[in-house]
Amino acid sequence: MRLTPARLAAAGLIALAPVLTAGAAHAHGDRDRAEEMARTYDAGLAVPFVSSPNVRLAAVRPGSAGISGCFLQSAPYFVMSGLDDVTVYDVSDPVAPREVGSMPSAQFENEAMNCGERKVSRERTDRFAMIGVDLFQASPDDLEHVNDPATGDYELVIVDVSDPTSPHVRSRVRATTSTHTVTCIDGTDCRYAYSAGDDSEVPGQGSFSVFDLTDLDAPVEVDSDPATPGTQPFRSDAVGWGGHKWNVDAAGYATHTGAGGSYIYDVRDPLHPREVANTGAAGDSARDGAVNHYNDFIHHNSYRPNARAFRPDAAPSLANGNVLLVTEEDYEDPDCATAGSFQTWHVKRLDGSDGSIVPLAKVELADLGTYPVPAGAFCSSHWFDVHPSGIVAVGFYGGGTQLIDVTDPAHPVSHGFATWGASEVWDAMWAPVYDRRGVVTSRRTNLVYSVDLVRGLDVYVVDVPGDGIGTLPSVEPSRPSLAVVPGVLLGGSVVVALALHRRRRRA
Repeated sequence: MRLTPARLAAAGLIALAPVLTAGAAHAHGDRDRAEEMARTYDAGLAVPFVSSPNVRLAAVRPGSAGISGCFLQSAPYFVMSGLDDVTVYDVSDPVAPREVGSMPSAQFENEAMNCGERKVSRERTDRFAMIGVDLFQASPDDLEHVNDPATGDYELVIVDVSDPTSPHVRSRVRATTSTHTVTCIDGTDCRYAYSAGDDSEVPGQGSFSVFDLTDLDAPVEVDSDPATPGTQPFRSDAVGWGGHKWNVDAAGYATHTGAGGSYIYDVRDPLHPREVANTGAAGDSARDGAVNHYNDFIHHNSYRPNARAFRPDAAPSLANGNVLLVTEEDYEDPDCATAGSFQTWHVKRLDGSDGSIVPLAKVELADLGTYPVPAGAFCSSHWFDVHPSGIVAVGFYGGGTQLIDVTDPAHPVSHGFATWGASEVWDAMWAPVYDRRGVVTSRRTNLVYSVDLVRGLDVYVVDVPGDGIGTLPSVEPSRPSLAVVPGVLLGGSVVVALALHRRRRRA
């Protein structure tokens, strides 16, 4: 929706207009493209849906310019981040998520909603989501903390979702490095979180922030070197000229992705992260002469399935816990044959040696052989999630939700897809199975939650190999959720420009 002065006034947001205008300037042509797709929906025009026979649309939840989301660990809720709000869905019936709470929040941009929680007592668990602020963020219950978009204030915002019907800002902390994304090291007992990081302090020397969340009302950035004046961030060569995301595996190792490639750290002691493996020149877009198209721009995010089974120098397989899955984002490339691939890498060793992670295979959107492949479109790979069966759900922006079979990591192939004629999928994830107490288990349903900047939230049922049920949902609704009263959507408080992120390439 275009933000005319009349619409801003109707929303009661004239006071925030300077923030919104300044933020929109960072979007360049992306805003125009997104608005054109939104107008297609507003005009009521037919928007075609195309999917493979093994994928069925189960639910549509429009209304939010969706960016990313996360599932709570000890209660059946899904928290979704958009450009203009944070929304909580009750997923006790995962086939039909039900909105129960929303917090208007203008932000540019919280690209990776990350959930955390802390058991405070036998009767109480604090549940929260984390907003990483790149340029600006404002919410009506905390207006005195509007960020300055001219200076690019880095900040972490803790949003309390313990009462899912009433998400609200609980606390904030400034950061010395980019908070484009922020990640809990242990999502079930989140006491420390890592930022995306950048090279802002010393050009060419990557760094990231560690946040101590022991006191959720007063989080602090940890000083890596108390002997040096000021708060000193931590070092990471994964950053190159820009860091992006930390992903923690089941073995207590975290992979840091960025312009420098993918670097694995032992984070079992979160205040003393220790590098144990890296993609070396093969994954480094910032290193001179390192051009092999495994990182034309940035390694976006990653995951190492079955990490506890890792054996050094074993053959690459998901069973051996030595396959690293990575998306490479290259969103400025309009060619869907080169615009940003999904990749598999072989983790040979965890001994700290350079180049101990080597490439296995990569597939671009055009390689998947699915329809349609947009011409001159925004079709890079983006956020992904892996199912225990070996099927990966990936958001490919204009290329929709793609399903990739990585059971043979050296030869990933298409398993299916779902696309719309006017759509931009930023995130795709498998809904977890909750037990009778509402606690997440290690199992996954056959439902994919697709977070779309234009459409909002779509739910797909996927025919997963080996379950024998086709496109019927694999789960029954769980017990009633914590929400005992209907959630109320807070209205007329915040509107934000429908804008996409743009990160400058370095010369």
